[in-house]
Amino acid sequence: MTAEVLKYTLEQVEALELAPGTEHEQLEGSVPSLATEQDLKNALEKAFDYRGDVTITLKSGEKIEAYIFNRQTGATLADSFVQYFTPKADDKRKLAYDQIARLEFSGKDRAAGKHWEDWVKAYTEKKAAGEKNIALVPDSLE
Repeated sequence: MTAEVLKYTLEQVEALELAPGTEHEQLEGSVPSLATEQDLKNALEKAFDYRGDVTITLKSGEKIEAYIFNRQTGATLADSFVQYFTPKADDKRKLAYDQIARLEFSGKDRAAGKHWEDWVKAYTEKKAAGEKNIALVPDSLE
């Protein structure tokens, strides 16, 4: 089979089945209540989906600024954990749920306001204007 580049017209793109998007909460700057075990589990699930840093305050009082990239829910809070990166360490870290006293969505949500439909609209406008080599380019982290 030979490699082909598929080119779609705007009509063909619009005719494709589109799944409804997920409505995301505005979490940036929020501090969820962690009154119950379920509150903590729900907050950490949201932190996993969040595309920014969170500040975790441990029961010891230590604060950790982190990006959560994985989580595992076990039978108890002690058996459940999150994995995260921090700007201050090169390696992955792991933290049990039962050590967490507070969670704050402190970092900028890098995915806020980024919708596929907005990108498609911008792409078609650039293409209609005759631009070439149009690419999806990530925003600066600064």
